[in-house]
Amino acid sequence: MIKLAVFDFDSTLMDGETIDFLAKEYGVWQQVSSITERAMSGELDFFESLNERVALLKGLPLEQAKRVCQNLPLMQGAEECIEELKNMGAKVVCFSGGFHLATRYFANKLGLHADFSNILHTNGGFLSGRVGGDMMFSNSKGDMLRRLQSLLNTTKQETIAIGNGANDCSMLECAGYAVAFCAKPILKQHANIIIDEKDLRKILPYIH
Repeated sequence: MIKLAVFDFDSTLMDGETIDFLAKEYGVWQQVSSITERAMSGELDFFESLNERVALLKGLPLEQAKRVCQNLPLMQGAEECIEELKNMGAKVVCFSGGFHLATRYFANKLGLHADFSNILHTNGGFLSGRVGGDMMFSNSKGDMLRRLQSLLNTTKQETIAIGNGANDCSMLECAGYAVAFCAKPILKQHANIIIDEKDLRKILPYIH
């Protein structure tokens, strides 16, 4: 029985990468998206690549960033999948190497029990180009998942983790149900459930 469900946010709960949407808004999409692609494929250190990408957003007005983060496209089936997990009695949370501006808004919208992500620092109403928080490193999600399992007295076998990129590897290693969702090849090596269709409802047959 699943007691804890952890979703990655970008390209899992949401259809796309938050930082790429912000970059498009600010006219630096080409530079940022190429770094994102390499980071998610495991070719770049996640911490360094995150700092490099956020630095390119320096000067973006905070209100503009908020608007982008609150209008991201949800992945097909996200609401139904979360609702089903909650009906089963699971605690449902999201982890993101992305940003609190997006995860907190959608955690409230989707009725998640918690969200863990990073904070975009600001200066005078504009993004400063700096970032900090709980999810800065490639192993952050695994570390946080182990902490949650301990707090909730939940085992690996009672945990499902769903992700798509290299920074989700540590999280999938802690889950009995390790789901690679439309994932990079590096993550599929850590999964025991692989879904290649953009529809989170495809997970449901595996958890009943």
